[in-house]
Amino acid sequence: MQKMEGLIADFPLIKKMADKEEVLWMNPDLSASDEGIRASGMTAADVKDASDRLKRFAPFFAEVFPETRTNNGLIESPLTEIPNMKRVLIDTSSIDFQGTLLIKQDNALPVSGSIKARGGFHEILKHAEGLAVDHDLLQEQRDYRQFSDQAFKELFASHKIAVGSTGNLGLSIGILSAVLGFEVTVHMSADAKRWKKELLRSKGVTVIEYEDDYSKAVEEGRREAEQDSKCHFVDDENSRDLFLGYAVAGERIAEQFADQDITIDAAHPLFVYLPCGVGGGPGGVAFGLKMAFGDAVHCYFAEPVSSPCMLLGMMTGLQEKISVQEIGLDNKTAADGLAVGRPSGFVGTVMKPLLEGIYTVKDRTLFGLLRKLADAESIYAEPSALAGMMGALHTAASGMNVANSADARHLVWSTGGGMVPDIVMNEYYEKGRNVELFPGKSTKSAE
Repeated sequence: MQKMEGLIADFPLIKKMADKEEVLWMNPDLSASDEGIRASGMTAADVKDASDRLKRFAPFFAEVFPETRTNNGLIESPLTEIPNMKRVLIDTSSIDFQGTLLIKQDNALPVSGSIKARGGFHEILKHAEGLAVDHDLLQEQRDYRQFSDQAFKELFASHKIAVGSTGNLGLSIGILSAVLGFEVTVHMSADAKRWKKELLRSKGVTVIEYEDDYSKAVEEGRREAEQDSKCHFVDDENSRDLFLGYAVAGERIAEQFADQDITIDAAHPLFVYLPCGVGGGPGGVAFGLKMAFGDAVHCYFAEPVSSPCMLLGMMTGLQEKISVQEIGLDNKTAADGLAVGRPSGFVGTVMKPLLEGIYTVKDRTLFGLLRKLADAESIYAEPSALAGMMGALHTAASGMNVANSADARHLVWSTGGGMVPDIVMNEYYEKGRNVELFPGKSTKSAE
């Protein structure tokens, strides 16, 4: 109790967070992008290395995963303007924000249907590539379709992969690792969806379930790897390889903006809203965006009101040394991918000079937005992916002139949903039926 009182005295916003109010926190430590990137210890060369690796493996993906052939084996998602959803947000909130509203549809990423594909795939591919080189199976100039050959499968079958996950990272790691031939175990928290566990088991993945939350799943996955020298643990809390894989999204989306003749610069700023769990996916993407656009891009994280772990860690400066349970929150949310009680200290430290702010959102709002997006744009995403949809309203209402400019671009990062079974998506849709997003506000074209 004394600790809680002290925290509230130093950071009054914690009282509202403890009461599960939706809040917006602006980062006082934001600095110039080049300074923040330099402080991270990671470079453009590191991101290029990750990008090049994903390109080397593109022929393998095109051969093994037919759904990637239309993009020549590259794992990428559409960038789409959503003017109808912009009108819905304006009419239901009475906040008339300017600029263009777009969505990055990582819910439509092939193979695993979520943002976790880039980072998760990159780490597994780097590990597989290293093993192949160590065992003289690979020369870099050779065709990477050979990774589906029997000699590679026999090598990987003698090695293990372990990961702790609330769901989407487990899908990415499990699906690819199993296809390559690894013996893979996904340690999943209680809040992970049943269908995700069943899908992994159908791919030959061992799934171990826990009654506890994400932190317990990660702890057990780490323990498994520590006991077996041939087991590689994918550490969602601390992995640079995951982070750099996610960061490749920066160069990819820069290409998409160029292809669509959309300028991003100081006069045409980009505001990006990223759902956040432990922090690796949104942190890596934000890092890549900062490399691509510098100070012209402004990145925000979005978290559930029950699980604002990154907000709590960054605001207090305690990073991973504090959990949402310590301020009385239960870390229970329908946004399973965001159900994390303790943030990544690695990501929080990297983001300290780079992140614009963090806001929180209620579960009921997520379901309401899910239905509105489906009706307005025929885009279906899982609840956690809708956390970014409130971002433009927050920045516009905050009084930032640059955010409310007609030349601003507001980008919602839709982080998952492509693998959700139709029956489950229909249940999500129905939960949003009677949600009034902004009680007492105008609803001119809300339906």
